[in-house]
Amino acid sequence: MEDNFKHKGRRRILVSELRKKGINNQRVLEAIENIPRHLFIDPGLSEQAYLDKALPIKNDQTISQPFTVAFQTQLLSPLTGDKILEIGTGSGYQTAILNFLNIELYTIERDHSLFRSTSNLFKKMKIKPKKFSYGDGFNGMPDYSPFDGIIVTAGSPIVPKKLLMQLRIGGRLIIPVGKDVQIMTKIIRTSETEIKKETYGNFRFVPMLRNKN
Repeated sequence: MEDNFKHKGRRRILVSELRKKGINNQRVLEAIENIPRHLFIDPGLSEQAYLDKALPIKNDQTISQPFTVAFQTQLLSPLTGDKILEIGTGSGYQTAILNFLNIELYTIERDHSLFRSTSNLFKKMKIKPKKFSYGDGFNGMPDYSPFDGIIVTAGSPIVPKKLLMQLRIGGRLIIPVGKDVQIMTKIIRTSETEIKKETYGNFRFVPMLRNKN
C-alpha cells in the first residue's frame, strides 16, 4: 500500500486549497495532509484522489469530496479523547480522518459488502476504531451512548430522534438533512428536552437508507 512523495505533495496542495475555501482547523488540515485518500478508492481512480471532488465506490456509494469531509469534521471539532459516533463508514476515509484526531471512535455501516471490504482495509492500514459495527445507522449505537458527538455521512430526510437521544448534554450532531439536496445541520443538545440548531448551506450526499443489506 504505497504512499509516495507524489501522493504527499498532492495532499499538501489539497490542504492549501481547503484553507482557501475556509477550512481553518489545524488538526483537521493535519489529518487531511496525513491520510492517504488514494488508498480508499479504486486504483483506477487514483489520479483523481486529491482533487476536491466526490468519487464513486462500490454499490452506488461515494467517497465524499475532501472539502465536505473537512467541513463536517471542522463543525464537529472533536477534542482529544471525545467519544464520537460516525453513521455511515462507507469507504472508511472519514473514519480515518476522525481516527487521526485521537478520539474514542464508534462507526456503523449498513451495507454488508462495504462493511466487509472496509473492515479488511482497516486491518491493512492498522486503523482501529473502538467499535466498528454492521447495522442500521438510524438506530445509532444506544448500547455505547452517550456520545460527545455524532457525525452522519449520508443525506437523511429527517433528524433521527434516536440519534439526538444518544448525545450527552452539550453533545453535537452533524447531519445533512433533506432529500435531493441536503442542508448541513449542526444540532447541540442543550438539555434533556432542548436543542439548538444551526445550518450551513446546501450539500449533496447519497441517501441514508434504513435497514441492512
